[in-house]
Amino acid sequence: MGLKLSATSILGSIVCLFALATEFAYALPPAEDTPEEILRTEIITEARSPVDGKPLTPAQYAELQAQLEAGPPIDPKLSPQVRRTITLLRLRQFIRTFFPFLLR
Repeated sequence: MGLKLSATSILGSIVCLFALATEFAYALPPAEDTPEEILRTEIITEARSPVDGKPLTPAQYAELQAQLEAGPPIDPKLSPQVRRTITLLRLRQFIRTFFPFLLR
């Protein structure tokens, strides 16, 4: 039994393959789009202040970061009752990680 191929079946196969090939081309990004790998390696020279969002130079940004890190430690003034409640809630959360069926 020989396999008979007609011209229309061959032509239909070629058209189908061409249609599939063009569908794959639509999935590609545009040629003018910069690849993500290139964007990751770019050095960012402009920065914004984390305080007020103003543009800064790299030197100003580094100086601001140093000031923020060296700033006074933040110690909120809480009443002893609120501190105790927070401590108990943290303890309860810690215990529930190991014994979820307790403290319901």
